[in-house]
Amino acid sequence: MELKKILIRKSIKLIFISFRILAKYMSKLTKSTFEFLKKLKSNNNRNWFLEHKPFYQEENERVILFADAVLEEMKKYDHIETPSGKKSIYRIYRDVRFSKDKTPYKTHFSGYLRRATEQLRGGYYFHIEPNNCFVGGGFWSPNSEDLLRIRKEIDYDASELRAILNTEKFKHTFGELKGKTLKTVPRGFDKNHPAIDLLRFKQFLLIKKFDDSAVLNSNFNLKVVETFNEMRPFFDYMSSVLTTDENGTPL
Repeated sequence: MELKKILIRKSIKLIFISFRILAKYMSKLTKSTFEFLKKLKSNNNRNWFLEHKPFYQEENERVILFADAVLEEMKKYDHIETPSGKKSIYRIYRDVRFSKDKTPYKTHFSGYLRRATEQLRGGYYFHIEPNNCFVGGGFWSPNSEDLLRIRKEIDYDASELRAILNTEKFKHTFGELKGKTLKTVPRGFDKNHPAIDLLRFKQFLLIKKFDDSAVLNSNFNLKVVETFNEMRPFFDYMSSVLTTDENGTPL
């Protein structure tokens, strides 16, 4: 009887190990992911997509498992409110209502992890597309109130933000702050301000590109997490700014 219990426990342990190995394998992005996206780009129409929907479903599931792996690892380092990899993935169907481009499908997979609570600002994004893979984060479309608050902080003292942007690690990973900028001067600010280059930003984005071979590496999910974690000093700064008033008092 005791031998039977031991064998059952060992069998259960082997099953769990097998599941972990399978999950690790399935969370790895493969050449088939790129193959699907390339074919979709050449055949971006409803008939082709419906005929090849099982191909799409298989690759979409692979991306979901990849996102799950990233999410579980990120939970060790940050508070994330996105509940699952599946919930992080953007739909592949394009909204063409107001676009001149009427192709119905996106030719990439992407996902977003949202930081939890109003005190933790920013979010993490990944983008899988042949010859255009990258991870990013930041503030894509800050509302007018947040944008003004950020600009007022920069106007008062840009040294803390500059220190973050000028670290060797930041430059090595992200190069420089990216995002759309004004061609002119934002209303209410001095055109001769020493931080006018920062004041002109309308978006505040951090982006790191990866070549396709890096994406297919078995440890890519860990590289993504490593890159996300290197955004934290920037996110911590922005969170502090956006959750306090101009006197530093919590909102």
